Amino acid sequence: MQLKRAVITGIGALTPIGATSQAFWENLLAGVCGADRITRFDVSKFDTQFACELKDFNPEAHFSIKDARRYDRFTQYSLVASREALADAGLGKDAMDPWRAGVIWGSGIGGLETLQQEILNYAKLGKPRFSPTFITRMITNMAAGCIAIENDFRGISYASVSACASSTHALIDALNYIRLGKADVIVSGGSEAPITDTALGGFSSMKALSARNDSPKTASRPFDKTRDGFVMGEGAGALVIEEREHAIKRGAKIYAEFIGGAMTTDAFHVALPQPEGRSVEMAMKLTLDDAQIAPDAVDYINLHGTSTPAGDGPELTAVQSVFRNSLDKLHVSSTKSMTGHLLGGAGAIEAIASVLSIRDNIIPPTMNTTEVDPELNVKVDLTLGKAVKKTVNVAMSNTFGFGGHNAVVAFRKP
Repeated sequence: MQLKRAVITGIGALTPIGATSQAFWENLLAGVCGADRITRFDVSKFDTQFACELKDFNPEAHFSIKDARRYDRFTQYSLVASREALADAGLGKDAMDPWRAGVIWGSGIGGLETLQQEILNYAKLGKPRFSPTFITRMITNMAAGCIAIENDFRGISYASVSACASSTHALIDALNYIRLGKADVIVSGGSEAPITDTALGGFSSMKALSARNDSPKTASRPFDKTRDGFVMGEGAGALVIEEREHAIKRGAKIYAEFIGGAMTTDAFHVALPQPEGRSVEMAMKLTLDDAQIAPDAVDYINLHGTSTPAGDGPELTAVQSVFRNSLDKLHVSSTKSMTGHLLGGAGAIEAIASVLSIRDNIIPPTMNTTEVDPELNVKVDLTLGKAVKKTVNVAMSNTFGFGGHNAVVAFRKP
């Protein structure tokens, strides 16, 4: 069977450093960091008191009052990002066969804010008086469902849930579904709205978060000797993945070809990565095989790079093993140093950053890393402090999640 080819024809982003894909990209290249003290609720009793919140997000600027109340934040974010991506792709409802259009959307924890509030209300009232929209706001598939409803997409529609790897898993599923000729257009990506008391408390209690309350904007410092945890972020990223001939036929602009992806599992620990990075290494090798390219074809890798003491080392070890013969030409960076970690939405916005690095031939930087940890034995260019102009023909993006889930994707100039 001859596989179809997939391309990226639209992007949309709602992030802590920009409410559109263009604003996100410009601020990423400028090294703008989105972390600050949390404003949404009282954080005075928490060990970590900051995160990368969306700036000035007003649901009523995007939805009717009724719909704003009907959707959890993670669904609101998904709809805003997907609208931008579809508009960017020039795809209205009449531009495609609705039975061959679909949505595959990732989120690690879905409507956590809704769940938290409903349980608090129940505890306060002492009787089961739940909102009739409780379940539909909370469940993780609702973002995919609402995107499909809004656009009359009648093909495949479901949620990918694999912690921080969720949206990259969604992208790979979309790629393969299009390759098999089962769809012409799939909106894929992910969203997360985790900045809540429960998520802050939970991640903090497991010592996963940075506690640099005195300096939030420099707290996410991947590969730094003094890194102490990740910074939580929120938002969404959406990509329109389209069958190549379908895109060419309608005269669509093409950002990049989506050439490969792969998934592996650590089979090691519920929260810690396998120390030698063996499964991360295999995920990258399988992605290269799937894309039918050699390691030296890759110009840039957007690393998972969370700024955790346990996580940065295994990934770097794996990268330096797979690309050991071409490290002199390879750039890598962690854009989480600016956006924070969007959990299930991270892979989507980092895929967008990878695609835009191809379009503009520029590598976004790793910020805040002032003293590289000598124990990491770094042999690759981490792109520290500022963006680097460079021809980018192929870019990859790594995403890993609690439970040992690893997902890698690759893109190429059209």
